[in-house]
Amino acid sequence: MPAKKSAAKSPGKKPAAKAAAADGNASKEIDAIIKAAEPWKGTKLAELRQIIVKADPGIIEEVKWKKPSQPEGVAVWVHNGNLCHVDVLKNTVRLNFHSGAQIKEPKKLFNTRLDSSTVRAIDYGPEDRIDKAGVKALVLAAVKLNAAKASK
Repeated sequence: MPAKKSAAKSPGKKPAAKAAAADGNASKEIDAIIKAAEPWKGTKLAELRQIIVKADPGIIEEVKWKKPSQPEGVAVWVHNGNLCHVDVLKNTVRLNFHSGAQIKEPKKLFNTRLDSSTVRAIDYGPEDRIDKAGVKALVLAAVKLNAAKASK
C-alpha cells in the first residue's frame, strides 16, 4: 500500500527543511525568485530577505507553496514554525507575518491584511522605503512568539 501524501506534513519533515537550507537549495530557489521578478520587486525582496535572515541566526529559509500558477513557489522564513513570507504581486511586494495580529507594532508598519484574525502584512511599492529597524523588530517579535508557542 503506498504511503499517504499527508505523511509529508509530519513532524519528520523539519530536519529535511533544515537540510535543504543547509545545502543551499532553498537559498538558490529564492535567488531564482529574486532574479525572475521585475527589477524593483527583486530588489525589495532581496532587501527584505537580508533583514530577515540577519535578524536571528536560527531563521531558516524555505520555498513553499509551489503550484501551476506560481511554479517557483514562495520565499518563506521559519523559526519554530512559519515566521513570514514574501509575495511578489502585480503592483507590490508583500511581506506577510503569519501571526502578525499577535505582534505589538509600535511603528505601525502593517498596512494590509488588517482585518485578518491572524496575518498582518506590509505592502511595498516601487518608491516605498523599507524601515530596516522596524522590519527587524517585527521579525524578532515573531521569533519570540513562535518560541513561546513551541514551549507550550
